Amino acid sequence: MLPSLALALGHLQIEDAVKIYETRGVETMAVDHCSIDIAPGEICMIVGPSGCGKTTLLNAVAGFHDLTSGTIRLDGKVLATSGQPSAAPGPDRVVVFQNGALFPWKTVLQNIVFGPFAQKNMSRREAIDKARALMADAGLTDIENAYPGHISSGMSRRVEIVRAMMNDPAVLLLDEPYRALDSLTRAMMHEALLEMHARRPVTILFITHDLEEAVFLGHRIVVMSARPCRPTLQLRIDMPHPRNYAVTTSDAYRNYVKATLDAVQIEARKSFAANETEGQG
Repeated sequence: MLPSLALALGHLQIEDAVKIYETRGVETMAVDHCSIDIAPGEICMIVGPSGCGKTTLLNAVAGFHDLTSGTIRLDGKVLATSGQPSAAPGPDRVVVFQNGALFPWKTVLQNIVFGPFAQKNMSRREAIDKARALMADAGLTDIENAYPGHISSGMSRRVEIVRAMMNDPAVLLLDEPYRALDSLTRAMMHEALLEMHARRPVTILFITHDLEEAVFLGHRIVVMSARPCRPTLQLRIDMPHPRNYAVTTSDAYRNYVKATLDAVQIEARKSFAANETEGQG
């Protein structure tokens, strides 16, 4: 169930998006007429075979590269379309990648306030007060003076998400942020993210290869095809938010995982067969 409050920001619409790369005169379609409509406050989980084009799509939303055709809108505003193929990066869309990007010479608090203070979006006092409020939501109050090298990888991930939230983005773009974490730490990060989202329900577009992660976190799962990327299944997860790990023992949870796995395996087999065929050419 989506957040019940009337959210003004975060309606992300990807309409008939196409991305074709050209390398040495050879065209490769990475995204094939892909359409997804993500509601304000929704956690939309994107899954699919490796290399299918999931990150390409996220990067187009972020403005890191252009579209060949199609349209991306955020809250009705056109970010990318024909004649304007590349969305301009902005604070309304913030990306958290697989690999951390904290400044090792700055404390946790200094890392979090750096962006807004450097961009002069708020005073130092305002930035510190807001950072501390967000850190409290994320359970990070006791480490504000620690350096990144002295905290766990799980805490570092939480710090990066708190830093991303400092500018109140309309959309948070997460590209496998918990991939390198052990299973116990990852489980703790899942619950922490849902607790933060319950307090500050930002729209989240989240790429993952972990199908149980997708079911546990998402309001909806979008299964992408083997390359070129396009939705083959959009599965609404009808379990209340925020969730805790008690739901993972339920029949409903296991059924959602199985339905997602079945859909991904079909596309993974196609991807494997295509790679085998290319290898024989």
